[in-house]
Amino acid sequence: MKKVVLVVMDGIGYSEKTEGNAVAVARTPNLDWLMENASYTYLKAHGEAVGLPSDEDMGNSEVGHNAMGCGQIYSQGAKLVNEKIESKEVFQSKAWNELVENCVKNNSYIHFIGLLSDGNVHSNISHLFSLLEQSKKEQIKGARVHILLDGRDVPATSALTYVDLLENKISKLRSNEFDCAIASGGGRMKITMDRYNANWNMVKLGYDLHVKGEGRGFTSATEAITTYRKEKVGIVDQDLPGFVIINDNNEPIGKIKDGDSVILFNFRGDRAIEISRALTEEVFCEFDRGVLPNIMFAGMLQYDGDKHIPERFLVEPPKIKNTLSEILVKNNIRQYAISETQKYGHVTYFWNGNKLDKFDDKLETFCEIPSDKVSFDERPWMKSAEITDEMIKVICSDEYDFIRCNYPNGDMVGHTGSFDATVIGVEAVDLAIGRLLQVIDEKGYCLLITADHGNADEMFEKNKKGELQPRTAHSLNKVPFIIYGIDAIVKKGEFGLSNIASTVTQILGIKPHSSWDESVIL
Repeated sequence: MKKVVLVVMDGIGYSEKTEGNAVAVARTPNLDWLMENASYTYLKAHGEAVGLPSDEDMGNSEVGHNAMGCGQIYSQGAKLVNEKIESKEVFQSKAWNELVENCVKNNSYIHFIGLLSDGNVHSNISHLFSLLEQSKKEQIKGARVHILLDGRDVPATSALTYVDLLENKISKLRSNEFDCAIASGGGRMKITMDRYNANWNMVKLGYDLHVKGEGRGFTSATEAITTYRKEKVGIVDQDLPGFVIINDNNEPIGKIKDGDSVILFNFRGDRAIEISRALTEEVFCEFDRGVLPNIMFAGMLQYDGDKHIPERFLVEPPKIKNTLSEILVKNNIRQYAISETQKYGHVTYFWNGNKLDKFDDKLETFCEIPSDKVSFDERPWMKSAEITDEMIKVICSDEYDFIRCNYPNGDMVGHTGSFDATVIGVEAVDLAIGRLLQVIDEKGYCLLITADHGNADEMFEKNKKGELQPRTAHSLNKVPFIIYGIDAIVKKGEFGLSNIASTVTQILGIKPHSSWDESVIL
């Protein structure tokens, strides 16, 4: 048995290309040394290897940490919802029928809130289209769509492409019997989609737009987006301010009112929990909502199974069991997990199979370092130093057998589209690893280093004119898996993130669960 430290370099993938590759451009003497002196391989971190529909689908932090922490592959997010929509099961669910009956009984509207893109990370526009089509078939009075603009999992300024697609779909569905329109919207990093209780004001801004119709008014989403782009030159979609669509009398056309049904069509949980709480909880203290309308709410999935958020949902989430943490607890292995706020939930909630609570309070310790509330390109080092300070203390304490951490820099700074800032972010992670190496050697730990997906490794892409422009989405590249501190022979073959769990237990001297994918090393 040997104690293990696992470092997840969030968003730091591998690519042989150097153009737009912040990882290749960054000065990384510690990672370079490890690649020369340690065993390593490259793991798939996207598509079918993490339970997504196809290998054209980029990986993300949620499914990446699920795969690492669960040791096996589950149908995830888009794939899961695709299956239920294609089979029409979603429209036979109890939740869907309750939402429809509520609208028919009250002669009210059905509202859809969610990320408007086909990024397949938080949502897919095709799911929204299917829900709108079925709403018309159900003879509901009408629908209102509250759009959250992406520019993060898709090209940075592609919002109008998706708005056009939605407007075309609406124009085909709209009739005297079915009143359909976009009602409000804004950038995903400005309104509604906060996570881990980092910035509840984002949720309040979204709530006020969607529910109260309070915000800057425009006659259309296209007008709102084009106006903001003229006023704020260089702004990307995720940072666009909120807006409300108004009629000729300057009144909002789609406030959420008593008797309405509301569906949050995002399938990913982390950025869906807070707005779900704001729209459903009777006792709510995060911000002043005013009078909560009497609505019927459902999520695409249940985003937190332990706390039943929300209680009503359209698609059953994957039932994840026999996770790495669970097996380690059964073997009396002491665990420690740490990151800053932006990725804290990934090394805890997602790692443990979408389980918010611990398997054992005595054997598991979680530590959250509060993130800065600024744009990440302004402080690309983020909290890497503070995370490393705590990691060194924990390693030196000899209290834990398995220690894991996440450095968010490559992903969170990479999403800003700032190449120079991302280079600094990658260098900050390398500096942190260099500090860890000293105590790893002193204490005799095994160090594993990997990433949950790529991002910083592919920062540019060509537009329709063939011109290079910032790329803010994840890449489809493999990620490194470095094994240091033991004499390890890496097996030949194709491996993915789900192979990490068996590798960890092998080093710890524990038998892996029979359902897991095999270890990477002999």
